[in-house]
Amino acid sequence: MKRGRLRVLLGAAPGVGKTYTMLEEGRRLQDEGHSVVVAVVETHGREATARMVVGLDVIDRIEVQHRDIVLTEMDVDAVLERAPEIVLVDEMAHTNAPGSARQKRWQDVQVLLDAGLDVITTVNIQHLESLADVVEQITGVAQRETVPDAVLRAADQIEVVDLAPQSLRNRLDEGLVYPSSRIDAALSNYFRLGNLTALRELTLLWLADEVDSALQKYRAEHGISHKWEARERVVVALTGGPEGETLLRRGARIAARSSGGELVAVHVTSQDGLRVSHPGSLAAQRALVDELGGSFHQVVGDDVPRALVDFAQAANATQLVIGVSRRGKLAAALTGPGIGSTVIRESGDIDVHIVTHSAAAGKWTLPHLGGALSTRRRVLGFVGALIGGPLVTWLLVTYRSDESITSDVLSYQLLVVLVALVGGILPAVFAALLSGLTLDFFFVAPLYTVTVAEPLHVLALVLYVLNGVLVSYVVDQAARRTRIAVRARAESELLATVAGGVLRGQDALQALVTRTREAFGLVGVRLRVGDTVLYTDGEPVGPDAVTLMPVGDRAVLELHGPDLAASERRLLQVIATQMDAALEHKDLAQTANAIAPLAEADRVRSALLAAVGHDLRRPLASATAAVSGLRATDVTLSAGDRAELLATADESLESLSALITNLLDVSRLQAGALAVRRGPVDVADVVLPALDELELGPEQVDLDLSPRLSTILADAGLLQRAIVNVVANGIRFAPADSRVRISASEFAGQVEIRVTDHGPGIPAGRRADVFVPFQRLGDTDNLTGLGLGLAIAKGFVEGMGGTLDADDTPGGGVTMVISLPAVPDGPAEEEPE
Repeated sequence: MKRGRLRVLLGAAPGVGKTYTMLEEGRRLQDEGHSVVVAVVETHGREATARMVVGLDVIDRIEVQHRDIVLTEMDVDAVLERAPEIVLVDEMAHTNAPGSARQKRWQDVQVLLDAGLDVITTVNIQHLESLADVVEQITGVAQRETVPDAVLRAADQIEVVDLAPQSLRNRLDEGLVYPSSRIDAALSNYFRLGNLTALRELTLLWLADEVDSALQKYRAEHGISHKWEARERVVVALTGGPEGETLLRRGARIAARSSGGELVAVHVTSQDGLRVSHPGSLAAQRALVDELGGSFHQVVGDDVPRALVDFAQAANATQLVIGVSRRGKLAAALTGPGIGSTVIRESGDIDVHIVTHSAAAGKWTLPHLGGALSTRRRVLGFVGALIGGPLVTWLLVTYRSDESITSDVLSYQLLVVLVALVGGILPAVFAALLSGLTLDFFFVAPLYTVTVAEPLHVLALVLYVLNGVLVSYVVDQAARRTRIAVRARAESELLATVAGGVLRGQDALQALVTRTREAFGLVGVRLRVGDTVLYTDGEPVGPDAVTLMPVGDRAVLELHGPDLAASERRLLQVIATQMDAALEHKDLAQTANAIAPLAEADRVRSALLAAVGHDLRRPLASATAAVSGLRATDVTLSAGDRAELLATADESLESLSALITNLLDVSRLQAGALAVRRGPVDVADVVLPALDELELGPEQVDLDLSPRLSTILADAGLLQRAIVNVVANGIRFAPADSRVRISASEFAGQVEIRVTDHGPGIPAGRRADVFVPFQRLGDTDNLTGLGLGLAIAKGFVEGMGGTLDADDTPGGGVTMVISLPAVPDGPAEEEPE
């Protein structure tokens, strides 16, 4: 019997619409004439989902008795007996009731598939077995029901039912996911915006990996070897050498430039497995691969370039990163092109990056002027003259004739030119003299003597040597100019780096010190002011090999190593001038930082004076006027008038007392004199007195405090003051026809007190400002107090080791969240359905 097809609707969290989508697809297939039955569906009381069931053929569930409780489960036998084309099975991760034929619902699905029935089912990412620990780290909720990854990977079709996190929170707030009694707990725990975003990313990444696996399978089945650039995949070739860390970090940066880029490291070993020259380095690099989020692979192959290219093509790589060869030029000349050249030739359409590293070329240094040509080239020139002279002589003597004297002279002349090109003037003169004597001894009569019979022959020999000297001189001057040009370019690069470093400010000084040591080949460099060493690089060798360079009037640059030439000292003076400018920039920055708190304090004082000028004057004026009226002897007051004046005075003095209390609280916070006495506190014992203090009742506040809530570790007095200020802020901005909601819930060892209003809300860019003293949202008048309430609340909560943050209220408004640690051994949070 042909096995049925499995189609999985995968969601990031409950409520994204998996069940609704499954039922909608079932209705569509039924309208097309297919036989469709609903084996099991969980509506969770959602009206829209329940309406989608109407019109579909629903199989009655089977009842299972467990501990005097009747549970209902999917009746697999009834479905098999009905034998439809398509079966709709909700919540594949569900655990069946004890006593059922199979433990898990996904096992029931396998039975239906084996019977040839097509199944459409739903599952959340939280229920994948391989991701259960990751989901627990994100949400703080342990997953009790899981599905093996192999079951999902074997599905014929996997679709993500996606919904933006904020849209899901809005649906939750509207009561479309859970009943109203569970909304606040869900919003503040499992359905946090950060949790939903992380779960959504996890879902999409998991599906992307499955798509990638399917792509690799397709390419293998159809023999496709060229790359398909679906996303950047960077392969880094590791030899186990010291350059591996540089290559890995470069590869990681390349992969990070594109969204979804992947880093893959590969090491090629020989057939006998003995090619790893630095096993310790390779192990460290493998650990670095894990830290960078990549994967490590090891392949076997004696032809390293071919093995690298084969692996890159099999991995569908878009980039291949290899290090520049550590071999010298002589080794390259003797053994032929290296791995890099071969990889480039055979890589096809894979981009190859050859990365330089310290193991290949060492530190960057300024080239020394010295002679025009290097000692190595001079030695090669002498060696060429000593070997080439006898070889040319042997060839010419072997094929000598009476008419060959012209070709003999030109052959020796060519030898002199070649030696001049390689070694410069001294080897060329040596070759000219040696070849001149050899030419006279073997080819000019009388033979085998150094006697010159004709004076004209002496002139010919002199001209011969002069030609060699002139050619070598031209070569020497060209080499000298090349060296000067390279030196000038290197100095320009160094000066450009120095100038750019000064613009970057204080942090550039360490880079300048390091660059100085590397550029001049020094052992160590130190920048000090007096006896204080500010920056250092390298290892100082002691006072005997130290050159001191003044850096303006404030510092000294110590150079440990060989003496510098005059041209190098000139360049070093330029660097010292730039260091002096950088030090001055640093001093100015420190002065600015020292002045900033004073400027901030002045701004705060100005704001305080401006606010106090109105907010304290108003209650003082009202109280003074009321008391003056009561004391007046020229006016007869009725009992009602006296009562109104007393009420006005009492209200004004109470307002004045509250303002002064807030000012004192801010002063305590800014002075760091806040005394905190933390202990176990019941949330209700703090929230209720706070509402009494504000004289708020059920017509203004909805209260939702769970009786199973753990006690919190807090200072009861400070927490009450914080709640009073936060609730007062919510009442101030809430519309007249709405109520402020106060709820509390526990999640991941923290108790959260949430004060929710449906007012105008706070723009995302201004959320931090509302917690700054003397700030009001829309500072256009002075009728709403000094703007201290939220600043005081935040200071008190943070002083108790908690946090106070502002969050959006779904549907509009602000939710202030006070989070404090719960006393251990509180009740555990339940997993959402």
